[in-house]
Amino acid sequence: MRNTAGRTRRAVVLVAALVGLGGVLSAPLASAAEPVVEPVAVAEAEAEATSTVTEAEIAAAPKVSRKDVIARAKVWLTANNGKQVPYSQSKVWRDGYRQDCSGYVSMAAKLAKPGPNTVGLFDGHTVAINKKDLKKGDLLIDKIGSSSTRHVVIFEKWANDAHTKYWAYEQRGGHGTDHRILSYGMSGDSQYKARRLKNIVD
Repeated sequence: MRNTAGRTRRAVVLVAALVGLGGVLSAPLASAAEPVVEPVAVAEAEAEATSTVTEAEIAAAPKVSRKDVIARAKVWLTANNGKQVPYSQSKVWRDGYRQDCSGYVSMAAKLAKPGPNTVGLFDGHTVAINKKDLKKGDLLIDKIGSSSTRHVVIFEKWANDAHTKYWAYEQRGGHGTDHRILSYGMSGDSQYKARRLKNIVD
């Protein structure tokens, strides 16, 4: 009888332990799943909310020199403890600007925080120019498609005599802030268009 009673008590203790362990394990799994969905919703909400730029916002943008645009663009190359600022469509950096391509350009151009999206930059804060007239601080913008395909970069200077490549600053997915040679917008059928900030001064 003592052996049977002992086995029964051990079985009860084991079951209770398993039930308790199951409760401990289940709680983190439920909470860990929440952030997976949330950043997507935040990114979509921000993109939708900042695609339209008002005349008041355009008028409120402070003047910025071409030299200042480039100087400000350089800051994010080392702002993350000596490394580039990481890319994100749902987060803002310490200076208050969104960590995607349009947020980065908005920071360099001194536009309102956290910055309009790429469509807002194209339609509200810039005007069309010919690519042969590109100057330091001008932009090349692709506003076609979705938030995962649209992009904007800051023109710095030509990289070759043929003017088919140029040095640019950009905030790109999978890398973050970058300074490299690009050819976006140089082909005749490119979706990238040369644009000039309305608040830039020579």
